[in-house]
Amino acid sequence: MVQVSADQRERLSMSVERLNQSSDRIKESRRTILETEELGVSILEDLHQQRQTLLHAHNKLYEVDNAIDKSKKVLTTMSRRITKNKWIVVSIIVALVLAIGLILYYKISHH
Repeated sequence: MVQVSADQRERLSMSVERLNQSSDRIKESRRTILETEELGVSILEDLHQQRQTLLHAHNKLYEVDNAIDKSKKVLTTMSRRITKNKWIVVSIIVALVLAIGLILYYKISHH
């Protein structure tokens, strides 16, 4: 009977040791899971900040694009006005030259 009891104690001791090892592995796994969760939360926070930065940059780019479009329209309008003003000035100069030519012609022919 003593032999059976010693075998049972040894098996019980081995079972307790395996249980303790399993418990230690479970604790280590929990610690790893918590660290992984903290890392995941940190990564998600970083990704959220990066998303906000990208959205802000996108909005700024959209505003800049609109400003460039408006500037392009203003420059196109200015260019058309400059061309129009050049034609007006050239027309006035031609008209004045013709008027001076006619005046000189009448002065010389009636003299």
